[in-house]
Formats: sequence, C-alpha cells, structure tokens
Amino acid sequence: MLTTEDFDFHLPEELIAQTPLADRTSSRLLVLNRQTGAVEDKHFYDIIDELQPGDALVMNDTRVLPARLHGEKVETGAHLELLLLKNTQNDEWETLIKPAKRAKVGTVIRFGDGRLQAVVKEELDHGGRIIEFQYEGIFLEILESLGEMPLPPYIKERLEDPDRYQTVYAKENGSAAAPTAGLHFTEELLAKIQEKGVELVYLTLHVGLGTFRPVSVENIADHEMHSEFYRLSEEAAQKLNEVKANGGRIVAVGTTSIRTLETIGTKFAGKIQADSGWTNIFITPGYEFKVVDAFSTNFHLPKSTLVMLVSAFAGREKVLAAYQHAIEQNYRFFSFGDAMFVK
Repeated sequence: MLTTEDFDFHLPEELIAQTPLADRTSSRLLVLNRQTGAVEDKHFYDIIDELQPGDALVMNDTRVLPARLHGEKVETGAHLELLLLKNTQNDEWETLIKPAKRAKVGTVIRFGDGRLQAVVKEELDHGGRIIEFQYEGIFLEILESLGEMPLPPYIKERLEDPDRYQTVYAKENGSAAAPTAGLHFTEELLAKIQEKGVELVYLTLHVGLGTFRPVSVENIADHEMHSEFYRLSEEAAQKLNEVKANGGRIVAVGTTSIRTLETIGTKFAGKIQADSGWTNIFITPGYEFKVVDAFSTNFHLPKSTLVMLVSAFAGREKVLAAYQHAIEQNYRFFSFGDAMFVK
C-alpha cells in the first residue's frame, strides 16, 4: 500500500517561484530518462532536441478565467471572496467561498457596482457552494472587468501582467488555474517545433478544484479526485491516430493533457477517439499508460496527486531522485518554476 508519505520530500521555501521569468523559454529543463533514471540539465528551449519528426506535441488550450471575485453580503455588507471552479449549468457555478460560514443557502452577494449578483443555491460536501449569477449583458465581459487571476495560494507576489498566467495558445474559457507546463512555450518556439516535423495538437481540459486540493488521506487509494471537463475534437483524434500509426510518439504538455488522453485511452480500450465529458481519473503507480509516450511538466508539490502521476510513468524512486537533483541544483518549483521532460 502506497501512502502520501511515500511521495514526500523536503522543499526549501526559497525554491518556490513567486514570479514568472521575463522570457518564457529561459526556464531550465531537467530531462529524465525513465528507463535508466539518468538526468540531464538543459534550458527549456532545448526541448526541441527531445522531440522527433513524426511526434505529436499535445497541448491543453484552456483559458484561465479571472475567477477570483471580491463581493459583499447584501444583507450585512460583510466581505466574501469567491473562486469560480466550474460552470455546472447555465448561470450556476461551483465555487469556493471564504469565509464559507457566511455563505448559507439563500445568501445574496453583490460584486463591484452591483451589476453582478449571486445567490447561494446549495452547500457541497467539500465546503464549496453552488451559486447562481444574476446580471444584465455578457457574463464573461462583466467577469473580465471585476475578476482577478486566481493565482495559487503559495504565490504571494502580485502578478503585474495577467497574460503571464495564460499559455500563448489559450483559447477555450473555463479554467480556475493555468495548465502551467504550457507557460514556457512561445509562438516562435512552437513554430520551430512544427518546422521540425512535429504535429501540434490541441485538446481542452478545464482545470478545477483538484488543483487546489491536497491529498489529506494516508492511503492514496482513498483520495477522491474532483471531476474536470475535457474535450478532444475529431480532427485532433485523427491526427493522433495518424502519428501512432506512423510510429511517432504522443508527447503531452502537462498533467492535464496526460489526464485527458489517458481518460480517453481507458474509456476506449487504448484507442484514441473524439470525446468530451467529465474525468476524475487518478493516475498512481501501477497504472498502465495507454496513450502517452513522453511528456513535459513543471515541478510539483510534495505529496500531491501530480507527483504521484509522474511517478506512475517513471517510477517513484527515479522521480524522487530527479526531484532531489532539482533541489540541489536550485531549480524553481511550481506554477512559475522550471520544467521537466520525462521520456
């Protein structure tokens, strides 16, 4: 039985990156060979050397909503902070509200000048709330003017440029957090990768509550993942099947792309098909990968589901040894940190 303690390591606080580097591709890249455990220290722009003609580079094109809202209870004027997690239907959203005890069913919350209001409809098991927004006009335009980028809680610095928490290929609105492995890419680097003969393929997974939830149980098998919406188009599925048929590799950018591809691979017995729906797939050591052949990712939290996913692919001991090397070499960790390529 694997426990959360099996995925623990000491991370010096100063290695938690608080701000993005000025140049996206100037991040460092640690390359891990999962067969041998060997590691190499490179720069992120060297990722092009890890990709081969005929490969497919698969990226999550979700766009982060300015999903953090500050409001007040209409009844008392008390301050409330909301984080939008996912749109459940029409104008209803699953949210986290602080302080939650002030947000009982029926509570009316006003934002800004009052052109956006919300009513608490339901209390959820994990402490979240279902709310229904009331407004006139276009919701996303109102949200853009009132909301803030929902940076992870370990980032204390203020983000001067909100676009640095978006990938350059972000398109589909809906995430509560960025698919951060993609933050290192520029349009120029992607153009060079394409010129090398690598297929650029996009899918969508809207990052939700799971990103903010630590594993709080001892036995990792008892951890419950929350569902996130994904979509793979017919065109993307066709490209990936062609790459596989021609002997190329499926190279995922980030754990969100991995989870989408493996959800589909699990659903269709190893085959890649166009699909959309909700996934709560939890990939831990012992899982047999069905679609993904290699991937890039950032460095993750101790005891997190993401370290467990990377360990499922490359082996827990090799991953923790690579992480120890990264710590000794002062790699930057988490959302605005450096990157890792696992092959």
